[in-house]
Amino acid sequence: MLFRSLILSLLLFPFVVISQELSANDLLDKAIAYHDPFGNWESFSGTLLISSETPEKPSRLSEVQIDLPKQYFYMKAVRDTKTTEYSITADQCEIAFNGETDPSEAIKKENNLSCERANLFKNYYTYLYGLPMKLKDPGTIISEKVLRKKFKGKEYLVLQAGYDEGVGNDVWYFYFNPENYAMEIYQFFKGDPSGKGKDAGEYILLIEETVVEGIKMPKNRAWYYNKDDQYLGTDSIKN
Repeated sequence: MLFRSLILSLLLFPFVVISQELSANDLLDKAIAYHDPFGNWESFSGTLLISSETPEKPSRLSEVQIDLPKQYFYMKAVRDTKTTEYSITADQCEIAFNGETDPSEAIKKENNLSCERANLFKNYYTYLYGLPMKLKDPGTIISEKVLRKKFKGKEYLVLQAGYDEGVGNDVWYFYFNPENYAMEIYQFFKGDPSGKGKDAGEYILLIEETVVEGIKMPKNRAWYYNKDDQYLGTDSIKN
């Protein structure tokens, strides 16, 4: 029994030491070095072809163009018979619907088209596909302690992140493989995870990787509710 306990301690020891020695900044730097080894994100200019599958809804195929140096974002989304296009620059927003570049206010209202929604898509895609590099952005507050958590039976090194007022109110957790620092899960709560926010929010499993412009991005992202593990959908890069 003593021998088995000793073996178990030796197997766990490297993981415990890693989590104790690494600062939050060290872990983030190692994760960024894994996902963006050439530092390409800051000057990222590329196109993502993304398929979104949601239970009981038609799939959506989106072409997403992100050009960070030019502050340009373009999205063309096709679902059923509807094609929506958003184009955003530093000082301009354009909307097109089914090829009509100046849709009426009635069409915009009926199909929930607006520049506010266009910016939501821009922030959504730029943030999630820019992780973990986006955790270096101003307004992001990274907790100093590296957590050690088990998720679905697997051990992870975990960073907790919050945001300045005006940036966001969610509490995020980012789960990294302790062997190569690959980001494999992220999770957010709508408020305090140990209080009222514990049943609000979602977790996202990152399955496989694909390389886009030299950056390792999640090929598939599967979304689930925190409260009951209900499956919400999957986004897949088809490049």
